[in-house]
Amino acid sequence: MNIEQANALSLPEILQKIGCVPVKDKGNDLWYLSPFREEKTASFHINTIKNVWYDFGSDRGGDVINFAQSYLQSQSEDYTPADALRWVNNMMLSPVSILYVPRDKPKETKATLTLSTVFELEHNGLINYLESRRISLALAKKYLKEVVVNNNNTGKKFHAIGWQTVSEGYEVRNKVFKGCIGSKSISFIRGKQIPAVEIHVFEGIMDFLSAVSEQKGQQFVGDAIILNSVSCLPQAFPYIKNYHYRSLYTWLDNDTAGLLATQALKELAEKEGILTFQAMNKSYSPHKDVNAWHMDKPKV
Repeated sequence: MNIEQANALSLPEILQKIGCVPVKDKGNDLWYLSPFREEKTASFHINTIKNVWYDFGSDRGGDVINFAQSYLQSQSEDYTPADALRWVNNMMLSPVSILYVPRDKPKETKATLTLSTVFELEHNGLINYLESRRISLALAKKYLKEVVVNNNNTGKKFHAIGWQTVSEGYEVRNKVFKGCIGSKSISFIRGKQIPAVEIHVFEGIMDFLSAVSEQKGQQFVGDAIILNSVSCLPQAFPYIKNYHYRSLYTWLDNDTAGLLATQALKELAEKEGILTFQAMNKSYSPHKDVNAWHMDKPKV
């Protein structure tokens, strides 16, 4: 695919691929909540006849490649024309099922919360929270940090566990809060084998840590992707497609969104041809997720 071919692709279809649907449909004029930021009033417009877009919130617009560049920039990714072309090609090859995975929103925006400090886990409240989820401190310290977060609206600070994302932001969580610092994106965890031939996809970090706990704390041989939200599933595709992986395992929730995301990844494996696929959710059914199953098991 070249740039001219990419610009001939339907912008509404590309928006669907990243989970955006119009909130106003006026025939040839479609209005969306901007894919570049969190907002409550639709400010992103597509003219379907000209196949062009304009984002009133950032005062910019253009064609398909311009959109891909702006979207990649908003996700803190490289956004040269070559990067945009590669992204568009990957998106158009992704399974259609991804269109119907519901999006969820972080409780706070990146403008509200900022990161103060990052250090080793030591806060008793956070350690107790991890223990309540049946995650040992020794295991947690391998993958998690303690972070101090500033709430710029209230001027207050709070402690949370944190783990880094591929966009160099942080997912943060404690007993009463779950959110992110920076752009919402996936996390990638390298396995024992390099290069790995297996890739495991989890929805949340607690599910991943629970699966590792079930292996007596032993690191996965294969690599792992933590989605941090099913809405981030499209970001995982470029990490799986056309790589050295031969097996794809999914550990997603036993709910509608999780099952749809599982189906989307199954379709990806089938399209790749060389990827064997295994959904692990039956192994922790009827529980909703891996962590709930892990917590319900008798202590040994």
